[in-house]
Amino acid sequence: MEFITSREGLRAHYKQASDGAVRKELPALDAHARRFLERSPFVLIGSSDGAGNGDVTPKGDRPGFVAILDDRTLAIPDRPGNNRLDTWENIVANPAVGLLFLIPGMNETLRINGIGRITADAELCNRLAVDGRPAISALVVEIRASYMHCAKAFMRSALWKAETWPAREEMPTLGEMLRDQLALSVAADVIDRDLDDAYKKSLW
Repeated sequence: MEFITSREGLRAHYKQASDGAVRKELPALDAHARRFLERSPFVLIGSSDGAGNGDVTPKGDRPGFVAILDDRTLAIPDRPGNNRLDTWENIVANPAVGLLFLIPGMNETLRINGIGRITADAELCNRLAVDGRPAISALVVEIRASYMHCAKAFMRSALWKAETWPAREEMPTLGEMLRDQLALSVAADVIDRDLDDAYKKSLW
């Protein structure tokens, strides 16, 4: 198998990007991007460490959970999790981040690229609190590019169409997966029950 190793080689396989596809990229939030963020409950954060190892992590919360500090700055709260901190450690080493915001049922997405920094500033973490529980920390992103992404990926995948979803029982539970992957002697249903209890106690 041959691999493409240059920008020129890559571009040879594609048409030129349209004028609109290039010009839609904005250096800051406009009214449409703000409205999207105010309604989005979910974002995917792409990052890489100092050696170029990539990672993508999901962050989800109540719609509008990402704070718009100004037209060029966002703050994304971090809630209790597994404490691996893969993405946060990446950003400390390499601040470049890519964000993909989703709204359930909407095929278009909002893409934001920028420079990220992690803060545990008490005032900001309190501003990002849910039910009186402050964020543990926050990712503050200086926006370099903001633009809407077209619907083709979601149309091809039919992601929001429930009739295309596989039956949940076709896949093992997380407890079954962890039991097998970690060679645990604990029954899968016990692991699943413990996970459910943990979710109830530590979402925020």
